[in-house]
Amino acid sequence: MPVKTRSRPRSGAVSYRSGRTGPRRVSRRSSPLTRLTHSARVRPRYWLGGAALLALAVAILLLRPTIIDGFEEAVSLFGLGLALLAVAIAADVRLALRRPALTRTFWRTWAGLHLTFFFVLGLAAFFKPGWQIGDVSFSEVSAGGDLGRQLAGSVLGILGWLAIGLASVSLIYPQSIRLAGHGSLASLRYTVSLRIPQRLAGVFLSFFTALLPKVEEETEAIKEPTYIPQWDEKWEESPPAAEPEEFPDSPVATEETTDQEEGAEPVLAVGRPEEEPANFQPALPMGRPAGNRWELPPLKLLTEAAEIELRPVDNEIKAKLIVDTLASFGVNARVVNINQGPTITQFGIEPGWETKTRAVAVRDEKGRPTYDRDGKPKMHTEVVSRTRVRVSRITGLANDLSLALAAPTIRIEAPVPGKPVVGIEVPNNTASLVALRGVIEHTAFQKTVARTTLAIGLGKGVSGESIAADLAKMPHLLVAGATGSGKSVCINSIIVSLLLHNTPEQLRLVLIDPKRVEMTALAHIPHLAFSRVITDIEEVPGVLQAVIHEMDSRYRRFASMGVRNIEAHNKSPRATHELPYWVVIIDELADLMMSAPYQVERQICRLAQLARATGIHLVIATQRPSVDVVTGLIKANFPTRIAFAVSSQVDSRTIIDGAGAEKLLGRGDMLFMPTDASKPRRLQGSFVSDQELERVVDWWTNDRFRHLRPEAMDHLLQEVQAEEDTGSATEDDSLYESAKELATQHARISTSLLQRRLHIGYPRAARLVDMLEEEGVVSASEGGQSRQVLITQDDTEQFE
Repeated sequence: MPVKTRSRPRSGAVSYRSGRTGPRRVSRRSSPLTRLTHSARVRPRYWLGGAALLALAVAILLLRPTIIDGFEEAVSLFGLGLALLAVAIAADVRLALRRPALTRTFWRTWAGLHLTFFFVLGLAAFFKPGWQIGDVSFSEVSAGGDLGRQLAGSVLGILGWLAIGLASVSLIYPQSIRLAGHGSLASLRYTVSLRIPQRLAGVFLSFFTALLPKVEEETEAIKEPTYIPQWDEKWEESPPAAEPEEFPDSPVATEETTDQEEGAEPVLAVGRPEEEPANFQPALPMGRPAGNRWELPPLKLLTEAAEIELRPVDNEIKAKLIVDTLASFGVNARVVNINQGPTITQFGIEPGWETKTRAVAVRDEKGRPTYDRDGKPKMHTEVVSRTRVRVSRITGLANDLSLALAAPTIRIEAPVPGKPVVGIEVPNNTASLVALRGVIEHTAFQKTVARTTLAIGLGKGVSGESIAADLAKMPHLLVAGATGSGKSVCINSIIVSLLLHNTPEQLRLVLIDPKRVEMTALAHIPHLAFSRVITDIEEVPGVLQAVIHEMDSRYRRFASMGVRNIEAHNKSPRATHELPYWVVIIDELADLMMSAPYQVERQICRLAQLARATGIHLVIATQRPSVDVVTGLIKANFPTRIAFAVSSQVDSRTIIDGAGAEKLLGRGDMLFMPTDASKPRRLQGSFVSDQELERVVDWWTNDRFRHLRPEAMDHLLQEVQAEEDTGSATEDDSLYESAKELATQHARISTSLLQRRLHIGYPRAARLVDMLEEEGVVSASEGGQSRQVLITQDDTEQFE
């Protein structure tokens, strides 16, 4: 057998036993020549550096005059900044030897530092000391040299120098510059919100107007007074008071002064005198014609929008906290946009990528693995797969994000409709009030008013944009939410929006208020279809039946004229007069469903299915969104819904067929579900105070509109009562026996009991109770609300 011998690895080879590489170590006993040769082979860069220094010294000795001239030219060009140039070149060489990672952050910092060099040259150019280096005098150039003098020697140079300084700071500290920009923008918005530029422009305009010469009017050519309504100056000086007598009257005087005292100013009303032309239509402050002799309320009756409160700009901090929290749970994402609204701020999150990799050995051209200096095989990372992060992973971290942001609750909208992002809605530290006047003054509302009559201002979205809707396109609206979440304020804002842009000849309201306190302020406005606000629950079925009769009457009118809807009827030349729109507003549906559920549900569904073409629309609100109140038939006929804060996810699904309303903040925070949207939209509802509502009501109840007030349509209620009385006469026997049988089963009987059990209206139930009392079956109780049953023995045996 051959004998195995241990072989020594060659110089530069890898020893797998010791793990060392390179040549063998030289002992101290070696000769100097051996040590020198070993050092040359181990550290060649030392020798190269020494050789370079030696060559530089020889070049300086040989080219001394040329170098001195070049140095003087460099000093003349850069001045004292030549030292900074040497430092910058040394730093660049040092960075090049370290081979840094050429990332975006590196290049941004590198460019910012080099721009800072030029900024320092321009700053030093403002100083011209009497120093001199060689033939260069700094009093002639500057401390920054000729280059610095060019930067600071002219107006354009100074602007360029300032731009270079701003660019250098922006590149080095981008986060601070971004925060400073946001703060400046917020300050600018605050200044604009105070209407300071508008007021200054008004002051200058009035000043120059006063300097212009006044043109004398030709009094002889004007024989009759001008019948153009002009706005009183006191409306420009101060907001109107709540008393109706303090409102400015129209300058068009009429002869109706019979009710005025002697010496008082005449009552003025918009009207057309006999002498004026037939095509005369004076303009009003709201931009509507006054040919119908009604004046629309001015927008100054509403309070101006609340001033924008400056809040600390912490959205960038919250955005970074969201990204870090998601990254801690292994979710790669980034914030692409931030939308700040009055109540919440929506952070747009773009899901990242999930990348799976594996380590693969590096091989040479022959396919053999390569090794590093330590004898280990070289490896590189190879991407196996790359997929998007699942949206469910982000939505499942809602509670963790709420904990990290210290927020009471957050809502995740995944995805945001029309955008490839996931919306995380975080409540603001301070909520802003959304005034109805600010919503109405917005361009979106003005465009809606130009297209339709029934425009309503809902509020502002998550980005602060005003949201307006058309009630005619809804065509009916269901509002639901817990107590105190903002339903009544929403109803008031809808009513005020309609009253500000419609006269009683264009709009009639049917107000049903079972709570008796929400709509009492509107009891005397001329827009009411009936003479009062309906507060008695037992009268509601008859009122709804009267509205159904009006709907049937309009359909018969449409059929005779050959038109399909109210818009075609009002534009038809065959129409004798225009039909007004009707809006039926029910403040609490739950009470009605408890008193007469079958009849109320049938009437509401019939109106919702057929009344749209006739111009009759429904707005129904309830604070108990359960399935026995908001039934399946009602939901099917009310595609447009508004959900305020509720207590459970079950109630949210009952209103908008999905979760989300249980995470609302209350106080006007709502989800608006239009007919043409797949997902609800989060809004902050507009606010209307009681004082604003009183001002609008006082405008319409002013005495100058007394002779223009349309007649109430109470005859519809009388017709319904007469029909019920006629129908009861034909069915007295069967209903009377059924009522008498019910009386035997209860100790007390009332009209509401007969309504629920016999599915009849209030007039017929009251008449049956009167018949039972006349027959001696029941007797009146002390309270008068119910009757005590008096059943004789014969009657009991008869029923047995």
